[in-house]
Amino acid sequence: MSKYSQTFIGLGSNLEDPACQINNALKALSELPNSKELICAPWYSSKAVGPGEQPDYINSVASLKTTLPQLELLHYLQAIENQQGRKRDIRWGARTLDLDLLLYDNIQHNSDELTLPHPEIQHRSFVLLPLYDLAPELILPNGDKLEELAKQCDTSGLKLMTSDNANK
Repeated sequence: MSKYSQTFIGLGSNLEDPACQINNALKALSELPNSKELICAPWYSSKAVGPGEQPDYINSVASLKTTLPQLELLHYLQAIENQQGRKRDIRWGARTLDLDLLLYDNIQHNSDELTLPHPEIQHRSFVLLPLYDLAPELILPNGDKLEELAKQCDTSGLKLMTSDNANK
């Protein structure tokens, strides 16, 4: 029997009914092969980081246990993005869905295709806070305590969503 790896996946959307996009992504994640125990953190509304005027994002983080290898999981995430209309024409542009593989166990990996942990975790409150909601005791592979990073992050422009406004 294969050992399950603990992964954390960032979710974001700011186009074409973002709440629906996130819900559809969670459904797709729950159906991934060789995977179990999908848990999603509360959702946050955040200001867009990127070029031009963009709508606010809905962001969250999901934890998932899987036996899929890192790159295979990444390819599944990209396929889900593509199925939901993701276009990759403008870096940090508005998007229907963004799924980022944030952490895969305590593995550090750096290739042209995948960097683990995700290089921007520590700089993005819209990742840090939902990740903290899921795993407050987490220590990143570099030894940083998630609790300390979450306390230090700039939360301006970030708002916890209620179930009422998440369903709009």
